[in-house]
Amino acid sequence: MSLSSAIAIAQSAFSTTASQTATVSKNVANASNADYSRRMAMLGTTADGAQIVSIYRAQNEALLKQNLTSISQSSAQSSLLSGLELLKSALGGNDYETAPSTYLSAFRDSLQTFASTPGNSTIAATVVADASDLANSISKTATAVQDLRLDTDKQIAEEVDNLNALLASFETANNAVKQATATGADATAALDERDKLLKQLSELVGISTVTRADNDTVIYTSDGTVLFETQARQVTFTATSAFDASTTGNAIFIDGVSLSAGAGADTTAEGKLASLLQLRDDIAPTFQSQLDEMARGLVSLFQEDGAPGLFTWEDGTLPADGTVEPGIAATLSVNAAAQTNPFLLRDGGFNGLVSNPGGATDPNSGYTDLLDGFITAMDGDMDFDAAAGLDSTSSIMEFAASSIGWFEQIRSAASTADDNKTALLARTEEALGNVTGVSIDEELSLLLDLEQSYKASAKLISTVDAMMASLLEAVR
Repeated sequence: MSLSSAIAIAQSAFSTTASQTATVSKNVANASNADYSRRMAMLGTTADGAQIVSIYRAQNEALLKQNLTSISQSSAQSSLLSGLELLKSALGGNDYETAPSTYLSAFRDSLQTFASTPGNSTIAATVVADASDLANSISKTATAVQDLRLDTDKQIAEEVDNLNALLASFETANNAVKQATATGADATAALDERDKLLKQLSELVGISTVTRADNDTVIYTSDGTVLFETQARQVTFTATSAFDASTTGNAIFIDGVSLSAGAGADTTAEGKLASLLQLRDDIAPTFQSQLDEMARGLVSLFQEDGAPGLFTWEDGTLPADGTVEPGIAATLSVNAAAQTNPFLLRDGGFNGLVSNPGGATDPNSGYTDLLDGFITAMDGDMDFDAAAGLDSTSSIMEFAASSIGWFEQIRSAASTADDNKTALLARTEEALGNVTGVSIDEELSLLLDLEQSYKASAKLISTVDAMMASLLEAVR
């Protein structure tokens, strides 16, 4: 080997080692970056020794797609559970202290006490106060349900804007990947950015991807709608300014196709948008129907002479039996006449029909027929609309208890599903990270190897220098 060849080999070794060291240093600097994939310098042999042929980026498409699916499912479940927890807080938390069923039980108990001592004015006033608490609980809960729907609708609008922005960024990153791939340039940074955007997109909507020539990626939603192909598809949504029991929220359209809402406590939704639709258009309206049926039941049970008695509502008429009256819960109240004269509940007379044998002027203080009838009616079966999602024939007491049971069952199942999907996401992230992530131990070990390579190259240069010095000395 000539001295010039030895020098060329040493120079090539220095250059290669420097490039490898730079790659390792970049890996170490990004060890905590979950969106960074490990780089490896691939070597090739030339006449002047080893050289960097390309920079390889660690990747695994199968694990990435599994991770994207896990992100979508976990994000959807978490969003659904968050909405349910907000509604649970409005009902009083873990013990449901402010739920309508709690106030309904208290009202029935005080009504029973009143029937035992029908001449006691204090107890009569207490019954009316408990009735007011019950009506307020139902109306406030109905307001909370519609507030939840409105807030969810606003969140949908925000996330749709976010989705469109992410798609625009993805288009830029995808074009950078295609250009770098076509020209043979380093595409690793652009690929990292594109994968990062895919993860963020999957939080909002379930996606699947197909890779074409020049590393071009096409994105479809989980139900097959094109989300991105060469350029971003438009995602549109019109927010609703106010919600009541009869309001239907607007759909989300992706490339002109409406996005389907999730279903079930262990939601089928992928991405938070589908679960937000489920919360706004399914769970909240069903609970609203249950509140409306409770309110309708109270108005019907305490009617007098074909018109509302103790309990009334904005319309002031007697609603039809067994059919949801949308919005009645929001305006449920206690008849103002009962506030003035609590004994109307015992004697009758809300609408002019006095049942007490003594009449309005000289009522019988021991009269309990009306009170006994109300208590019996509250414990007896009545018809409820099947649209409320509960038993269509039951007592109002059972219906109210079943409503809370229905809600808690959904919330509990959603919480369990959230734990499971969060655990699955953690496992898929770990599996992907084991393939594409950076191990500090491995990188430091590689740095030690590179240090030895540098020392060997330096030794070669030192030897060539000594030989050149000896040669020059010999020709003097």
